Amino acid sequence: MDLNYLLHRQQVSLMKAAAAVCREARYSHALMAQGYARRINERLHGLRDSDTLLMDEALHPPGLAAV
Repeated sequence: MDLNYLLHRQQVSLMKAAAAVCREARYSHALMAQGYARRINERLHGLRDSDTLLMDEALHPPGLAAV
């Protein structure tokens, strides 16, 4: 699947979770968002090479203690 599609669907799921009036709907949309996040991470991992820095690595370099 296209990465942009996955990013879009994750954002829609997060917005629906935030707007849901019942707990079940909120939980369901949050789970969908988590599923999309997992697929996005898998997709990004597959695109990486040793010279590619992801935003997380750029913000939190290895060996630097998290504050």
